[in-house]
Amino acid sequence: MTLPESRYESNTIKTIGWASLALSVAAVGVFVGRELRQRYKFKRRTPYDFYSHAGDRMPTADYGMGI
Repeated sequence: MTLPESRYESNTIKTIGWASLALSVAAVGVFVGRELRQRYKFKRRTPYDFYSHAGDRMPTADYGMGI
């Protein structure tokens, strides 16, 4: 192995390392952001959130059809 090949391999390994570090930081950021958002929403619940179907987007005509 000559010196230029060694330098090329070193740059490749550094590039892969930095890319994996950036991807890891982004994944941790998404996870932490999701957790913070869930806690924020949980603390600001309304009385309607305690009902079993609160927030469902189903049409009311689907309930009680009896068919």
